[in-house]
This record gives sequence, structure tokens and C-alpha cells, in this order.
Amino acid sequence: MSMPASASFSDYLIFVDESGDHGLARVDPGYPIFVLAFCLFAKSDYVERTGPALQRLKFRFWGHDEQVLHEHEIRKPNKSYCFLFDPAKRAEFMDAINRLVDEAPFQLVAVVIRKLEFAQQYALPANPYGIALEFGLERIYRELSSRGQADKLTHVIVEKRGEKEDAQLELAFRRICDGANALNKQLPFELVMIPKAANSTGLQVADLVARPVGIKVLRPTQPNRAYDIVAKKLRRSSSGETKGWGLKVFP
Repeated sequence: MSMPASASFSDYLIFVDESGDHGLARVDPGYPIFVLAFCLFAKSDYVERTGPALQRLKFRFWGHDEQVLHEHEIRKPNKSYCFLFDPAKRAEFMDAINRLVDEAPFQLVAVVIRKLEFAQQYALPANPYGIALEFGLERIYRELSSRGQADKLTHVIVEKRGEKEDAQLELAFRRICDGANALNKQLPFELVMIPKAANSTGLQVADLVARPVGIKVLRPTQPNRAYDIVAKKLRRSSSGETKGWGLKVFP
């Protein structure tokens, strides 16, 4: 949406990343969901705490801070992660990653789309990404409003995925922020799309937390240490409820 020139920037940043793909034509039976994770950081915490913490972790394991953390490559190591084939080193690294996420001061809103049920429920289903984006932005806006930021411009940072996908995302984002949302109001968000190589701390955190939420929804009884840490970050009601607040599963 377009904000007046006098609009001030909010004290927060939102980083958005996904787990799974949003296609409906062929659904992976092993992971038939799409997860969109929204990480809300206070700018002061982001600059003073989370950024330096991630840099220290990278210096410890790579000797430099140019490595981009990617959850998929941690699970299935490539040449940049070859040290993870050593069980002791892997345990040390996973402990450091878990501590990083645990200590990072952010709030999480996660939207999980069950793709098979979604496709069956609607004759002409919308793009799961667009639906997840709408659910997430509505909840983030409510949270920002409760923090006195409703009239300030907040930037929403996402990773570029390709010309066609980026154009579709921008269109969906503008539509939602212009009022096509459950709140029926304009939302003070501005989209920033950056390449993975930008090495954004916030996007790397969002990448780390999305899949643990998806696995928890898919297999709720399976031990899931990563989710146990992530769950502490979920937005909650005054009574501590996360369902519908920090975690939206649809349909």
C-alpha cells in the first residue's frame, strides 16, 4: 500500500520464509503442506542481539560470516556443510543453532496450509501462498497494533524466488494491504524482496523455524526438539492460546 510521505517507520521488521512448495498440481505425500513463517523483530533487538549472535555462530563453524544458513542444507549437507557428517560436530552445531533460535528475541506467526484438504474444499482453490500471506499479515497487524505501531510503516522482507513468482507475490501482497483482508482495512506494510545471497539474518531465522512447525502439524506425537524451542516464540492470546493467534492451520 502507499503510505503518506509523513508516515514514520515502525520499530519492527517482519521476515517471511516458507517450508514446502505452494503448488497443488503434484502434492508430496511425505510433506503435503505449505508453511509460511512470519518472524517479528524489534529493530533494536535485531541489530544489537540477533545479528551479532548469528555472526558469532558463523565465525565459530566456518571462520567467516558470508555463509547463508539454510535448513535444507543442514538436513542434507552439501560441500559447505561437510563438517556435519562428523556426528560430534553435527551435535555441537545443532546445539548452537537451537540456542541461537531459543535466545533470539522475536515473535512468530506461522500459517500451515494442508494442501490436499485445501484443494478438495475449493472448486477453484486460490494459491496457498496468497492465502497464507493474508492470514499471517492480519495477525501480524493485530500484534503491531497492540504495540502502538498501527499507523507506522513496517517493512516485510521476503526472499526472491523468480520473476513470475515475485510478480504474483507482489500482486497478492498489494491486494491484501489495500483492504482485501478479514479486517477490511488498509495495512501499513511495504514489501521488500531480496536475493538469498543478501545473507539476511532475519530470513535465515525464518528459514530455520518454518519446517519444525510443519513437522509438528504433520506428526504431532513425534519428538520434535526444534519445535519445542520454536513454540515459545508463537504469538499467544492473553490466556496463552496459540491456536488462531500464532499458529493458523487451514483448512
